Amino acid sequence: MTINLKENERIDDLQRNGYQIIQDPKRFCFGMDAVLLSGFARAKEGDNVLDMCTGTGIIPILMEAKTKAAKFTALEIQEDSADMARRSVLLNQKKEKIDIVTGDVKEADKLFKAASFDVITCNPPYMTGQHGLQNKNEAKTIARHEVCCTLEDVVKAAAHLVKPGGNFYMVHRPFRLSEIMVMLHDYKLEPKRMQLVYPYVDKEPNMVLLEANRGGKPRLTVEKPLIVYKEPGVYMPEIYEVYGY
Repeated sequence: MTINLKENERIDDLQRNGYQIIQDPKRFCFGMDAVLLSGFARAKEGDNVLDMCTGTGIIPILMEAKTKAAKFTALEIQEDSADMARRSVLLNQKKEKIDIVTGDVKEADKLFKAASFDVITCNPPYMTGQHGLQNKNEAKTIARHEVCCTLEDVVKAAAHLVKPGGNFYMVHRPFRLSEIMVMLHDYKLEPKRMQLVYPYVDKEPNMVLLEANRGGKPRLTVEKPLIVYKEPGVYMPEIYEVYGY
């Protein structure tokens, strides 16, 4: 299928089922965090999945390739990013399975019915106003900093929209882990599975992958650490598995 590209846009190969994605390096390109979340999240055959803060749609596109979920909905506040996501869906001929919605996480309860998703995923902005330098590029700032939504906005929306017994998956930064755990518990999303991601075996973790269950009983499984690089430029075997090489 022929898709018109806008200025600065490119088409990248996702190395999964021949799928591709449209990106604009001057706005924001997906990172390893999104790819790792798509590999960490679980969706069963027939599941209805929502991805919040979807950006250009990388997580639902990858999860559609990896799982047998019936339907994916993706929510994105930035219209330019949502437009790229829609064209990527068309590029991969997945219009019947992936629906891109432009909207605000804070208004998610007005956009979708309560308890209507089996699985919810989110790669939210990590940085609060006090953390990190804000990029002059508005699109990148919104993607990285809590400008349009906070951690609580994301957790509150997930708790409202996921079915009882359903799972919420999120990737975040370890320095906010205590805050995340308290927030999930307060909204009756019980942390069930956690994996820390380390850039190198001798470095501190820079990502955390989390699974929380709505209404679940307290019991957390901490999975073995995920190490990204064996040496500069060389991934560990587990990373190649996630990427599908």
